Amino acid sequence: MAIIETKKLTRKFGSFTAVDSLDIIIEPGEAFALLGPNGAGKTTAIKMLTTLLPVTSGEAFICGFNIVTQPNKVRGVIGYVPQMLSVDGTLSGMENLLLFARLYDIPSKECKPRVLDSLTFMGLIDAAKKPVREYSGGMIRRLEIAQSMLHHPPVLFLDEPTVGLDPIACKTVWDHILQLKKEFNTTILMTTHLMEEADHLSNRIAFMSRGKLVASGTPQELKDSINKPGSTLEDVFIHYTSETLSEGNNYSSISRERKTAKRLG
Repeated sequence: MAIIETKKLTRKFGSFTAVDSLDIIIEPGEAFALLGPNGAGKTTAIKMLTTLLPVTSGEAFICGFNIVTQPNKVRGVIGYVPQMLSVDGTLSGMENLLLFARLYDIPSKECKPRVLDSLTFMGLIDAAKKPVREYSGGMIRRLEIAQSMLHHPPVLFLDEPTVGLDPIACKTVWDHILQLKKEFNTTILMTTHLMEEADHLSNRIAFMSRGKLVASGTPQELKDSINKPGSTLEDVFIHYTSETLSEGNNYSSISRERKTAKRLG
């Protein structure tokens, strides 16, 4: 049984269709990357799946729960790490996680042990009592992932998990994401502009362009699909989204990316 399934999932803003009849099926334990240029509809799709944005038409199910009619059930089985900052810089790492443990309704006697386990798992136990404003960008991202996993959700959404991070911090975050997948069989749906990241982390990839799904498959299947010797995932990206790329990126999406990079850098 699919752990995530969308059926003609659509979101419109007035006359503009941001996500157009999206059909995807993700199996338990998969790492699935949703790729495309700025404005392709990736983040809008994730916001619908995480119940943060109403659906215009179509439907979607996570762990069998309908995102429209059972939003509270959906929120109980997902974790979400957005692009923008989701931790409080004035609090310590431990204080941030204890606060979220209460928000997740984790029983009080379990809160501290679970927080300590999460900090240890993400390699942050030595910085647990330091204010988050003193953390590096990579440490902040790992704390946000720890925060999203406190209630042990089977599905984790990652929107640009390593944007603005240096290569060493990226690798550290990658290692922890792969560890989550291996040890907890966590299903991961992520967006990224880093083709190396998608290639390294994902079992399957779907490309979006102008709100539509234009190609999907394993990284190797997608490389083979363009009939170019020695093709890379960058070649695949350009092949399937070249029409959108030629139109340029809009101001708001570029501004959002720069703000995210700045706060992590």
